Amino acid sequence: MTYAAKSDAISTRMEKDSMGEMPVPSDVLYGASTQRAVLNFPISGRAVPDELIRAFAVLKAAAAHANAKLGKLDAEKAKSIEAACDLIQNGLCEQGGIARHFPIDIFQTGSGTSTNMNSNEVIANLVCQSLGAPIGSSKDASYLKKTGAVHPNDDVNMGQSSNDTFPTAMHISAARAIKSDLLPAVTRLAEALDAKAKAWDEVVKIGRTHLQDATPIRLGQEFSGYASQMHHSEERLHRALHTLGELPIGGTAVGTGINTHPRFSELVCAELTNTTGIHFREAVNHFEAQHAKDGIVEVSGLLKTIAVSLSKIANDIRWLGSGPRCGIGELKLPAVQPGSSIMPGKVNPVICEAVVMVSCQVIGNDAAVTTGGLGGVGSLLDLDVAMPMMGACVLDSIGLLAGACNTFNDKLLAGLEPDRERCEALIEGSLAMCTSLVPVIGYDASAKLAYQAFAEGKTVRELALEQGILDADRLNELLDAGSMTSPQE
Repeated sequence: MTYAAKSDAISTRMEKDSMGEMPVPSDVLYGASTQRAVLNFPISGRAVPDELIRAFAVLKAAAAHANAKLGKLDAEKAKSIEAACDLIQNGLCEQGGIARHFPIDIFQTGSGTSTNMNSNEVIANLVCQSLGAPIGSSKDASYLKKTGAVHPNDDVNMGQSSNDTFPTAMHISAARAIKSDLLPAVTRLAEALDAKAKAWDEVVKIGRTHLQDATPIRLGQEFSGYASQMHHSEERLHRALHTLGELPIGGTAVGTGINTHPRFSELVCAELTNTTGIHFREAVNHFEAQHAKDGIVEVSGLLKTIAVSLSKIANDIRWLGSGPRCGIGELKLPAVQPGSSIMPGKVNPVICEAVVMVSCQVIGNDAAVTTGGLGGVGSLLDLDVAMPMMGACVLDSIGLLAGACNTFNDKLLAGLEPDRERCEALIEGSLAMCTSLVPVIGYDASAKLAYQAFAEGKTVRELALEQGILDADRLNELLDAGSMTSPQE
């Protein structure tokens, strides 16, 4: 190995791969293959997400464990690989963080080969460090023999291909993020909405369809609908976890399993289940699992559905809190910040707006993932070649939704209150109150009453009393708003 100084005074070391020599920054843990990718893809400046890199570490450790168990890999080498993977899992804090050593752009080779090799090289060099050998010596045959270092391809990548490791890491990272971040956030939100529904069950307000007055509804009933949307979201996330649990690992290049042991996938999945607490299993059909990315498309679609649910809830609350004097004003939104640089005292529904924007982004991410899975675009014959983008989008959606749920819960729902007087006033003024008169005086007479009340600026109750349509007691009984919110015999 030779060292040189760049013109910008950055120290480099010279490494080799199958394409020849490549200068690599001397203080990084990756090698020539990674450096080529860094130079080839200066596109977005956005590296492959940390969650995906950590998933690679979990996977590589499980692979080493399986290969050792199968007698394919020396037990000490397997232990050193697992120890290196633990360092990556913990963020490589003593090495300056993950980003320094995993710099490859999301928009790279569509199979994720660059990131797979990045992982192999970093793991091999971490093993070198643990043995007191120079970084980069993992490619030196004499060092390998003398020190027990591991080779990035022969040892770390044993029984694997980028074509089955990258999609497997996609599944692992998404499943872990859903389990640790999104599912708890959705559950918290569902529980908070349940609590509001129960607390406000006696608050009667006017219903609205087509943004026009409709028959009365209880505020608790509306919020029970929102809570149900989030409970359905929980169910969708459990379905997502089941889908993500099926892994393509063991298919190697095209799904045939060339260069790997027949039990490799089974043992890797068992080890992953043991270390993550998530049930992982071998793909039913390795050709489907590698040639298509339908599972990731499905998961993205489920995330999109949750985003749509959140947008509905946030937008409804935004409408119901509009005002405070010239809008609907049935809800009192917590004031979290000034709403205008020019209008003193104005407070805007900023939390609702942020949640709606998150929903828009998740829907956009889903469009990208869907396109990435399309035949002729991402899925080409025996491999999908849009995986890094698809994986990044799904992880972005999971993180955004988790953050939106928590913020919505903490910054809006916690301080949200109904304006009971406003609810009562709007009900009394609504022309839709005449609906409860239909069984007694008929549809046509009720419609005539509503139109006349509107024309004269009177309530339905006032005009009905004036015209003597029914006596006061019977009219009060029929126009009781609370009774209109439950089925009548």
